[in-house]
Amino acid sequence: MTPRWQWLLKLFARRLWLRVTLFALAGVVTAVAGIFLAPYIPDAWTFKIGAKAIDGILNVLASSMLAVTVFSVSTMVAAYGAATTNVTPRATRLLMEDNTSKNVLGTFIGSFLFSLVGIIALSTGFYGGQGRAILLVVTIGLIALIAATILRWIDYLARFGRLGETIDRVEKATWKAMETRLAHPHLGARPITGEGNIPASALPIFAKAIGYVQHIDVPALKECTKRSRAQVFVVALPGVFVDPARPVAMVVGAEDNAFFEAVARAFTVGVERTFDQDPRFGLCVLAEIASRALSPAVNDPGTAIDVIGRAVRLLVQWSSYHATDGNVADEPAHVWVPAIQVGDMLDDVFSPIARDGAALLEIQIRLQKAFLTLVEADRSAFGVTARQHSDIALKRAQGALTLDRERLTIETLARKVALA
Repeated sequence: MTPRWQWLLKLFARRLWLRVTLFALAGVVTAVAGIFLAPYIPDAWTFKIGAKAIDGILNVLASSMLAVTVFSVSTMVAAYGAATTNVTPRATRLLMEDNTSKNVLGTFIGSFLFSLVGIIALSTGFYGGQGRAILLVVTIGLIALIAATILRWIDYLARFGRLGETIDRVEKATWKAMETRLAHPHLGARPITGEGNIPASALPIFAKAIGYVQHIDVPALKECTKRSRAQVFVVALPGVFVDPARPVAMVVGAEDNAFFEAVARAFTVGVERTFDQDPRFGLCVLAEIASRALSPAVNDPGTAIDVIGRAVRLLVQWSSYHATDGNVADEPAHVWVPAIQVGDMLDDVFSPIARDGAALLEIQIRLQKAFLTLVEADRSAFGVTARQHSDIALKRAQGALTLDRERLTIETLARKVALA
C-alpha cells in the first residue's frame, strides 16, 4: 500500500491554494517571458498584428478577471455552505477537493496576474514593439482560454454543490476507497482471520494522539519487522477512533522502546476521518445524508431511498470484485492486518436509516427489498448479516407503523428475505 510520504504528498496536491498558485506563477512567467523573447521577433510583425492595442486589452482583462474571481470564490463558498446545510458537513471536503473549481479559479487568478504584470511592464517601458507583439499574441490565446473556461464554469455551476451531485460525489469517493481496499484487502500485509491469530503474549502499542486512524504505513511496519524479526498485528484499521485505552497494534517478539515508537509512527491519527483508506466512512456519510433527509425538518424520503439504492450498488460491487494482496503469502509473516467485515459496512449504512425511517412505509419497503437484493446477489457474503438487518428493521417497523396493512406488507417482504 501507499507509504506515508506518498499519501501526504497526495493530500498536499489536493490543496486549493497549490493549484491556484501554480496557475498564477504561470501567468507571471508568461508575461515576463515576453521581455526576453522580444529580440527574436521581426520589427515588421509589430505593425501587421497591431501590437499597440495591447494596453487597452490588458486593462479590460485585469478589471474583468478580478470581478470574475471574486464571483467564483463567493459561488464556491456558497456551494460549500449548501452542502453543509442540505447534505452533510462530511461531504464538504469532496467539494473543496474538486479539480474543476481549482482549475477555473487558477485560470482566473493567473489571467489577472498576467494582465497586471503586463500593464506594469508596459508602463515602465520594458516591452518594445517586439515585446508588445508577443504579449498581444499570448493575450489573444489567453482570452480564448478564458472564454472556454467561463462557458464550462457556467454549465458546471448549475449543479455544483447541489444535493444529487454531492451524493454522487460521495458514492464515487466511497467506491474509489472500496476499490483500493479490494485491491489490497489487508493493505499488503498478511490476513488476520480472527482474534485467535494474535498471541496472548502480544504487547499493545498506542498512538501518540487521540483521534481517528487516517492512514497506516504498512511498508514502514514491514521495514521495522525486518530489522527486529518481531511480529506486528494491526488492530485499528483506518476509521477507528483510538485513545490511550485503545491500542493500534499488538507486537510479539520485541520489547525495545525504539521499535514501539517506530510502530506507533506508522499510524497517522487525525481529528476527522478521510475517504482514502476508509471505505466505511463513505457509507457512514451516505447514512448521514439519508438520516438528514428523513428528519422532520427536511422530510425528504426520496433522498433516503436514493441513498439505499446507492448503498446496495456499492455493496454488490464490493462482493463481485475479486482481488488479492499479491504475493503476501510468500512473504515472512511479520505484519498482519484484518480485513473489513461486511457486517460492519451494513451496520454503517442501514442501521441509521432503519432507525430514522421506522415510521415510513416507503423506506421500510425499500430497505427490505435492498436486503433481499443483497442476499440474492451473494449469500455467502451478505446472507447472515442482511437477514439480521431485515429482522431488526421489521421489529422497528412493527413498533412504529400504525396500520395493520402496512405492518403486514413489511412482514411479507421480511419473510421473503428470511427464506431467500
